[in-house]
Amino acid sequence: MVPKIKLMENRIAGLHHITAIAGMAKQNLDFYTNVMGLRLLKKTVNFDDPGTYHFYYGDEKGSAGTILTFFPHEGARRGSAGTGMATNIAYAVPEGSFDFWIDRFEKHYVTYNKPSEKFGEQYLTFLDPDGLKLELVIPKKQDNRIPWETDEVKAAVATRGFHGVTLTVQDKEKTAQVLTDIFGYTLQEQSVNRYRYVTDAVDTANIIDLVELPHEPRGLGGAGTNHHIAFRVKNEDVLMHFQKKIADLGYNITQKIDRNYFYSLYFREPNGILFEIATDNPGFGIDEPWEELGTGLLLPPRYESRRAEIEAALPKID
Repeated sequence: MVPKIKLMENRIAGLHHITAIAGMAKQNLDFYTNVMGLRLLKKTVNFDDPGTYHFYYGDEKGSAGTILTFFPHEGARRGSAGTGMATNIAYAVPEGSFDFWIDRFEKHYVTYNKPSEKFGEQYLTFLDPDGLKLELVIPKKQDNRIPWETDEVKAAVATRGFHGVTLTVQDKEKTAQVLTDIFGYTLQEQSVNRYRYVTDAVDTANIIDLVELPHEPRGLGGAGTNHHIAFRVKNEDVLMHFQKKIADLGYNITQKIDRNYFYSLYFREPNGILFEIATDNPGFGIDEPWEELGTGLLLPPRYESRRAEIEAALPKID
């Protein structure tokens, strides 16, 4: 179910997708499809490095706010989380599902912490095989998005999509200003050095937590770290509205880039985190039937003539 955008349509409507870096491609694929029960939406390549896979995971049709993507680099160094990056991805899950997930993590040797609470919500922290930090959160308000389910991860316990994401920064003020003045978020709650910003443009995938750590070193990119986060807009008209708005404020923002399944802009906010703005259109059904998403290797048109070379260079995942 695609969350309905409320109020004005020329708004940022929460998160679109989050992209991270992984190590071994097969290990990443097995964890997110088999252990976590997400759907492999697309098996394609990094547009800027066609010798590297780009995996997209999400719900049945890749609804904005459910899409987690990875660039897996075989033999990549392990990164380290720190300031100037997104450091935690939170998924919404149903009430009563933690026992299932703890049992599942035990069975698959997944590192996790015991459940805890922040801002009145229970959460369960765990790591993927590369050390990427994720959470399962039971939201205060029930999340009614329809999940993808598998034989082992049924709808009663499955992830619903993103709850939110944590950004760790040395100085929160200017990042907060981007969230509030450009993206339309408001400060909802604060606990010590954690500040929760929320948009009312959508009901889900609408939370950004800023954690301020003035003396913490900057993160080091690599396997197990986040590459960028993408915010959602309805279409290209809204996308270009934000390009002008952001450029007028003095930020170095890209031109519109065609990513096949959405159109994008990129810029770095003042603490150095790479922000993307991505459109709902055209979506993941443009080059595969819905029932066959993720089954074939999809290449951007400019690389199709090199298919044999690219397929030979990519690591084996079957």
